[in-house]
Amino acid sequence: MSDIEKMKELVAALNHAAQVYYQGQDEIMTNFEYDKRYDELCALEKKTGIVMANSPTINVGYETLSELPKEAHVAPMLSLGKTKDVEELAEWLGERKGLLSLKLDGLSVILTYQEGVLVKALTRGNGEIGEVITNNAKTFKNIPSKIRYDGELIIRGEALIRYSDFEVLNRSFTDIQEKYKNPRNLCSGTVRQLNNKITAERNVHFYAYNRIETDGEESTFKSKEEILHFLEDLGFDVVPYKVVTAENIREAVAGFSDEITGGMDLPSDGLVLTYDDIDYSRSLGRTAKFPRDSIAFKWQDELAETELLEMEWSASRTGLINPVAIFEPVELEGTTVSRASVHNISILKELKLGIGDHITVYKANMIIPQIQENLTGSGDLPIPDQCPVCHQKTERVQENGSEFLFCMNPECYAKKIKGFTHFVSRDALNIEGLSEATLEKFIARGWLQDLSDIFSLEQYKEEIETMEGFGERSFQNLIEAIDAAKAVSLERVVYALGIKGFGLSMAKLVCHTYPMALTEFYCLTEEQLTAIDGIGEKLARSFVDYFSQEANKDLLQKLEKILTISVPEKSSPSGSLEGKTFVITGSLEHFSNRSECKERIEQSGGKVSGSVSKNTDYLVNNDSSSSSSKNKKAKELGIPIITEQELLQLL
Repeated sequence: MSDIEKMKELVAALNHAAQVYYQGQDEIMTNFEYDKRYDELCALEKKTGIVMANSPTINVGYETLSELPKEAHVAPMLSLGKTKDVEELAEWLGERKGLLSLKLDGLSVILTYQEGVLVKALTRGNGEIGEVITNNAKTFKNIPSKIRYDGELIIRGEALIRYSDFEVLNRSFTDIQEKYKNPRNLCSGTVRQLNNKITAERNVHFYAYNRIETDGEESTFKSKEEILHFLEDLGFDVVPYKVVTAENIREAVAGFSDEITGGMDLPSDGLVLTYDDIDYSRSLGRTAKFPRDSIAFKWQDELAETELLEMEWSASRTGLINPVAIFEPVELEGTTVSRASVHNISILKELKLGIGDHITVYKANMIIPQIQENLTGSGDLPIPDQCPVCHQKTERVQENGSEFLFCMNPECYAKKIKGFTHFVSRDALNIEGLSEATLEKFIARGWLQDLSDIFSLEQYKEEIETMEGFGERSFQNLIEAIDAAKAVSLERVVYALGIKGFGLSMAKLVCHTYPMALTEFYCLTEEQLTAIDGIGEKLARSFVDYFSQEANKDLLQKLEKILTISVPEKSSPSGSLEGKTFVITGSLEHFSNRSECKERIEQSGGKVSGSVSKNTDYLVNNDSSSSSSKNKKAKELGIPIITEQELLQLL
């Protein structure tokens, strides 16, 4: 392990120990051990001349500003020319060597260090003038606040929020899941916060990709790869990249594509190709808009033109009513597509949608159907003033600059159906035979008033057996499935309750931190919940509000009598995989999916990344002989490739 990697490990461990201590929980590190590690960190900082921004040896003060000041860049921050043709990349590169890197989808940030100290951070802004975000940058999770460098050093990179952090953060803000559609939107708002305490809580990371030379400065580097190695040596994480030529660039593009579709944690919207030779790059100059030494590659979206047939308004268990466009079926990326979410009223208005309009559709990231453009733009689609389910009045709600439609009726039939459907879903109680359509019939007959009534359906044996689609055997299968679901883990029950913002991973986090009987959760406070890394104030408030309502207390008491709930062991803040970074690829046999595998690793103190780098400790792949790009990279770097069975042994 390098000195820099060891420093990052020590910073994480010391910060976690301090957080637990000052929140009044049982200490996880003795004073002697803390002082020993602190002294070790100080020695490494002195040896390397590098101090990470979140190091406990320095204090970053939180400050609230009235506005972000603006300042001109030392050199224009230009955009890049673009192509979607791999052959054009090969032709553009010609006989020269290039660097092909991820085009990270965050916010461009320029850092200035003077005499080794971070003194300024600017956003890209309009390319000529950016906003000063120095206080916020000092809270980024992975940048040094002090480096081993004399004079002035200006670094350009991308600030971003990783997908794994985005999912946790987005759930904690509000029950409107669409508040932030993607990590880039969240990062943009986070980096530009006036209160840098908010930025500090949102796990912003910075990936460097270039050093900016000031006028008259003589470069000591001959290649751009040398610059990236230089920045790594100073303690920066750099953008993932591959060295390419015209001969291997097609394979390199395909490799990055595999990593992205394989669940990479870094948000990316394409690739960047640049000449490696600095002198040659400088000789090319630039146009008014673009540098001539770099070009962006955008993933090709397959577009199809179709006709909008209707707008379906879909009510959820939270009351949010989502517009869903129904259109003439088209073929996209090998599948037939006929519907796409429009997300909210604001987007619907922007697209100026109307029934019969001709629209173009595509699959975002080759997965999610989206409307790209409305070719007609009639704009005459009415917004319903009544809930499509209970027919009570709807309300339009403004959230973060977007407009949403809500049903405000607490007894809305849709809320009840969706709540029951969630309760019996695979990751919750996992009761087979209770589809949404079946639940709807049971609710309509008055058999299901609250969630506990599912376990009393046997009393309606005769009625159910005579229903369409049922018979004696199917009824018996249903009752057996319900009985089997009574033995369940605590985290699945908490997830099944449908608490606003609490997915399965959040439920596991709470249950492993505070393993207790279901009804004992009444006593948990917001302060205890926010002490858990990853749970913010809004999410904590949502949890406490749910367990404080009398109707919910009655339900939980019923469930506790019916269910046999297994309580997990209290999680240890440092596990067997503490400080280790894993990448998961290929098909899995023991774990049901990558998310489950990732959660197990994280519960044991490890981290999971989406791409193989020199910081990776293990690549998990049951097929070590695979010719995948991740296997090749791991072998090049000497990173062990382990099977699931070997991972389980580590766990």
